Amino acid sequence: MTTADIIPGASDAQIATWLHARLGEALGAGSGDVAITIPGGSTPFPILAELAHLGLDWSRIAVWPGDDRVVPEDHPASNVGRIRAALEPMGARVVALEEGLVPPHFALAWLGMGTDGHIASLFPNTDPQADDPQRLRRLVPDPLPPEAPFARLSLTMPALLDSDALVFVIRGAEKQALFEAALAGEHDLPVARLLHAAHQPVTCFT
Repeated sequence: MTTADIIPGASDAQIATWLHARLGEALGAGSGDVAITIPGGSTPFPILAELAHLGLDWSRIAVWPGDDRVVPEDHPASNVGRIRAALEPMGARVVALEEGLVPPHFALAWLGMGTDGHIASLFPNTDPQADDPQRLRRLVPDPLPPEAPFARLSLTMPALLDSDALVFVIRGAEKQALFEAALAGEHDLPVARLLHAAHQPVTCFT
């Protein structure tokens, strides 16, 4: 059974400090660039704002959205558009998801989770598998979330698992209970499938 280091009650600043340490280690391990993947939604951006104050060589960091809505980058629902606005001023290279693009090995895969157990845009109806032969897929959630009724491009489980560490930021008691049930093998939602296949350290901030 996969285990995770669950850190309750973490503030945005505390999470940013953890991310700063992890990314600093990855940058210090060699002279090349490192890649990370981060989620969309509202949760990451206050954390990224805190991280901006801590100082990193963002010019060596490639940032991939874990998923994106199939909309223009200037659309309010675009993950990559918001990530560009947050991180390109610091020098990061932000990668827009496109069909046929091959994701790299990630130093860190940062994920959120929905109340239905989805991660990235791997919703339950898409039946994601840890041995998916593709690293990036175009998917349509069913039902479509009313706040973002768009087709998606999403990293698949093998792409997310090709990482040195997984980190989740999960807010609210309902999501925390769902995550802990996934760890315990009590359901087969996408987050549980990912955790079951994980071989790297898993950290969850709640």
